[in-house]
Amino acid sequence: MPIRNVMRQGLKRAVITGGLEFAHFAGRAGLMATARGMGAIFTLHHVRPKLPQAFDPNAHLEITPEFLEAAIEHLREEGYQFVALADLPARLAIARAGERFAAFTLDDGYRNNAMHAQPVFTRHKVPFTVFVAPGFCCKTHGIWWETLTELLRAAPHLEFDFGTGPVTMPLATPFQKQAAFNRMTRFVQVETDEATAIEKLDAAAKAHGIDPMMITERLVMREPELKSLVLNPLASIGAHTVSHRSLARLSDEEARREMNESADRIAAIIGHRPETFAYPYGNNAAVSPREHRLAKELGFRLAVTTDPGTLSARSFDTPTTLPRISLNGLYQKPKYVGALASGIPFRLLRR
Repeated sequence: MPIRNVMRQGLKRAVITGGLEFAHFAGRAGLMATARGMGAIFTLHHVRPKLPQAFDPNAHLEITPEFLEAAIEHLREEGYQFVALADLPARLAIARAGERFAAFTLDDGYRNNAMHAQPVFTRHKVPFTVFVAPGFCCKTHGIWWETLTELLRAAPHLEFDFGTGPVTMPLATPFQKQAAFNRMTRFVQVETDEATAIEKLDAAAKAHGIDPMMITERLVMREPELKSLVLNPLASIGAHTVSHRSLARLSDEEARREMNESADRIAAIIGHRPETFAYPYGNNAAVSPREHRLAKELGFRLAVTTDPGTLSARSFDTPTTLPRISLNGLYQKPKYVGALASGIPFRLLRR
């Protein structure tokens, strides 16, 4: 089964690469020009120099500073103007025909956003928005996918109870580690209450000498760092819930509290309530129309998903359902940034 999964993942990457290559050439040829729309919101997570790892299940969430710089330069060559996320509605409302705009966002508040991404954005005078989960920056919640990665790298095998009795997962090879990562991810995101699943994962990590809170401490900006970050006029902070749980799986009361308290706690750090919000995970399984409604009721002017797509003049008719394009660490070529910005891959997927 692990070999089959790896083959499936390899095939998926090949298909995506082929699609990006096609979109690159189609865009250059002027095909499907209307798919580009008026611009795009890009999303990133880690921005840091690459440290090669034999087992790297989160590689898609990590790009290098050099690639970020190349992406900015490529978009500028294609005529894009860079705008802060909060300013997009006003800017697009007065845009002339043919103008294109791009906004950059970064999720989770990783320290490398300040250390490695900020200098690139500053050098190119590009605004950026960092979406912060106060549970991470205040070190009350762990980042489960980072904890899981460190656990699977460290342990020769893992005994874990998914609810029907202990199961032993071998971890001798990267294939076995990836299979275990996939199994644990289903457990956290689908099979049981997310907070309960993370509590069990954290307990397993601690049993192997791994402290989830120390991982958060090492990776995420703390309050003084966030205060320093917003001194940069190009930087903005947005809300991202407190605990980074899937909102669609929470009760009405819990979902509202997660969203509202995250904004309140960020306001206490930076001195004003954030105008923008990013839904954790951001896909259709994690975000429902209820969350769109809550974002509006709680006063967020804009809320972003991870549903891929480009922007049109009508995108801001529903400003709490905005699409974003991920700069994926598995596809770090400038021409792929142009291919994604063309909107062609997303137009093809929806056919």
